Amino acid sequence: MTIPYNIPISDLDYCLEQLLDHKPPKILPPETIQHLCHTLKTQLLSVPNIMPLQSPISIVGDIHGQFHDLLEIFQIGGSPPSTNYLFLGDYVDRGYYSVETISLLIALKLRYPDRVFLIRGNHESRTITTNYGFYTEVLNKYNGSAEVWTYITDLFDYLPLGATIDGKIFAAHGGLSPSCQQLDQIRALDRFREIPHDGIMADLVWSDPDTEILDFKLSPRGAGYLFGLDVINKFCHDNDLMQMVRAHQLCNEGYTSYWKGKCLTVWSAPNYCYRCGNRASVLEILYYSGESKSMGEPNANENDVKYDDYKNRFEDSIVHKVQGVLPGQFFNIFEASPENDEDTSKGKGVNGINSDEELVGNGDFFCSYFKERPRKQHVEYFL
Repeated sequence: MTIPYNIPISDLDYCLEQLLDHKPPKILPPETIQHLCHTLKTQLLSVPNIMPLQSPISIVGDIHGQFHDLLEIFQIGGSPPSTNYLFLGDYVDRGYYSVETISLLIALKLRYPDRVFLIRGNHESRTITTNYGFYTEVLNKYNGSAEVWTYITDLFDYLPLGATIDGKIFAAHGGLSPSCQQLDQIRALDRFREIPHDGIMADLVWSDPDTEILDFKLSPRGAGYLFGLDVINKFCHDNDLMQMVRAHQLCNEGYTSYWKGKCLTVWSAPNYCYRCGNRASVLEILYYSGESKSMGEPNANENDVKYDDYKNRFEDSIVHKVQGVLPGQFFNIFEASPENDEDTSKGKGVNGINSDEELVGNGDFFCSYFKERPRKQHVEYFL
């Protein structure tokens, strides 16, 4: 039997310092990544397939190895533990910094286990990462060794498949499945394996909404399905849900709202692949706007996001109509980080060259890193 255990906070802060306090960020040694992955696997064994989470929380879509844009998210939206985050998968592949991105998220999950939550996307797969960049990046950054790729892809098998927020919002990476009518069917799955080619688990990470259809249709991706209005209406009705939030699709403006907010897509990789020129977003959910709550009674406590900080934008009915979100929700839209543009101009394909700088500083390195940087104003974009 595997017994869960914790890594000392000082060790986790040291890992965070390596990634945050150096340019370029220092890659962690293979033995450190092995230790981090093993520790997180033991902790994820007891986590259900669908995590029951509460607002306030910020939901992040695909990142795809864009490390500097991940830091931009924390700069504009607040860093853990002051902000709760749910990441919807696709942490690696495509971008130049998949190793650094997933290393940071693993360290953050271990450092702030009740504030940072990770679910699985279709790129958290051995097959996909072999073909779309992560495997090659590991070989380049670790002198031809694939050990780190093995440690991390083994960890991917342990990631949950979804989450509920306030019991009313279902979050997954991709979409719905014709084989699944009830959340309990997802809860009963054996998720500790490679993503299969078909079935509920595959559909959860591969499917997409389509406003042109009502039922299910085979996806042009070659995996998963397209699903229409009748499908999501029935799924929400049968499971007492109000909304589905997912990622998985590039959105030029950073987000897409389907069917008057019944389904939302959040995309968090700006200037995707360093050439698409798109914006990105984080979906901030301050509270669930059900019958039991009003605009003036958010579900927050003194340790969480302060309602007054967000009151004006969340009460703006124009924002809700334009963005197609429910009251209490807001797409925080942002552009690519300056480092993203710099990498593009220099054509970087491989990072990971560590310098011999001396380590300095003490305390909570993650929070202190962002406290020293000026917070950017969110970018509001209206169609």
